[in-house]
Amino acid sequence: MEISATPVEAGAATTEEALASPVGSHNEWDPLEEIIVGSLDGATIPSNHPVVACNIPPWAARLQGLAAGARFPKALIGPAQEELNGFVALLESLGVTVRHPEAVVHRKRFGTPDWSSRGFCCSCPRDSMLVIGDEIIETPMAWPCRYFETHSYRPILKEYFRRGSRWTAAPRPQLTDELFDPEYRIPEPGEPMRYILTEFEPVFDAADFVRAGRDLFVLRSNVTNALGIEWLRRHLGPGYRIHEVRSRCRTPMHIDTTLMPLAPGKVLVNPEYADVDHLPEALRSWDVLTAPEPDPVRGPLLNLTSMCGKWLSMNVLAVGGGRVIADRHHTGMLRALERWGFEPLPCDLLHYAPFGGSFHCATLDIRRRGTLESYCD
Repeated sequence: MEISATPVEAGAATTEEALASPVGSHNEWDPLEEIIVGSLDGATIPSNHPVVACNIPPWAARLQGLAAGARFPKALIGPAQEELNGFVALLESLGVTVRHPEAVVHRKRFGTPDWSSRGFCCSCPRDSMLVIGDEIIETPMAWPCRYFETHSYRPILKEYFRRGSRWTAAPRPQLTDELFDPEYRIPEPGEPMRYILTEFEPVFDAADFVRAGRDLFVLRSNVTNALGIEWLRRHLGPGYRIHEVRSRCRTPMHIDTTLMPLAPGKVLVNPEYADVDHLPEALRSWDVLTAPEPDPVRGPLLNLTSMCGKWLSMNVLAVGGGRVIADRHHTGMLRALERWGFEPLPCDLLHYAPFGGSFHCATLDIRRRGTLESYCD
């Protein structure tokens, strides 16, 4: 039987123009063109697991464990959604294309042969996906309740892939008991640093990395182990350099409240969590911008429910041209940004904290106008 050539499958790229990737982001500051913003649809209180509880006070962990798997109350979702809408409106007013994940039922139980869990939410795409140039990497997260979180982004990921981007998934972890230290306890001041994760397999959250062109800075934490860092180092190859930032936080989780590059040669640093005199050698020629003490958080409900520390004031989003979106409540940070030569864009997202973060956490920049450069030579 004669076999003839068949047309390319519908939706596949057939021209050079169609293969121009819609994904392209090399750092944290180039002019922003397209972004994914998280969603609170179906947000569910995370499952009762040691890797979730280890980063919050014991009394809070007990309360969280009792409510695990239930929907977040409307009293929390309502104000956060209103602020999220305002944030999206600000981005769109700046000419940024905003994309959102699909709504899914996070309360539905799922599992593997070794464990079962309910989900969490899709509030923070910065955790589950890492953009390096034209590649999106799905990360192997350590929280069982986040195992399938990227499924709500799959329609967008498939669209980007068909249009020419690269799409990679890190090895899906087993998340068995061997990954978690059963003897873990939060280290006291003066004690050596320790983490709940073992080196059983590679795991990491994308939010433990920030990008500065060919250089990435990473925080080893209670969701990112050394094997996960090594996996990404080998995957990216010799064209990139990964530098570890040592944290003084006793419960480290995500670098974007510890260190944040805001422009070529300018890095924002949390003086409580990082030793400004012992940053990675790659930053030796950079201006270190020491973050001011955060303004107190309003309202006891936020203090009780936030999974994040007070340093969410650092969780800002640079949108290009020296403009930085920062929380309106943190006036000290707004004034500091002005002193450093930036244009702060005040916005409200204070009530998003119970769902995992602020402006940087709540987003994933898909395309920034710029090229791959080296800023740390």
